[in-house]
Amino acid sequence: MAVKKEFSSFQQLLQSTNLPVLVDFYATWCGPCQMMAPILEQTGMYFKNRLQIVKIDTDKYPNLATKYGIQALPTLVVFKNGQPIDRIEGVVQVNQLVQHLQTLL
Repeated sequence: MAVKKEFSSFQQLLQSTNLPVLVDFYATWCGPCQMMAPILEQTGMYFKNRLQIVKIDTDKYPNLATKYGIQALPTLVVFKNGQPIDRIEGVVQVNQLVQHLQTLL
């Protein structure tokens, strides 16, 4: 299940779990980002207890978007042990996303 979180430190967020973290960098005004919401919901159910999904609004956290080179929305970044290991830009279908994530987890 995707979670909208407010946080004081992104590193704290990443280190608060032993699970890999899939971060959805999005914006509320972004149509393709809204299309990703149900896809992430289904993906979260598939990887229950194996992956944490977090949504980060780039309008609220522009420094994070800059730090991780987010230039297109939506952008999904997979973090493992607090480090980015993969990224996907644009809308992807559930089966494509699940298949891709299985190779990383």
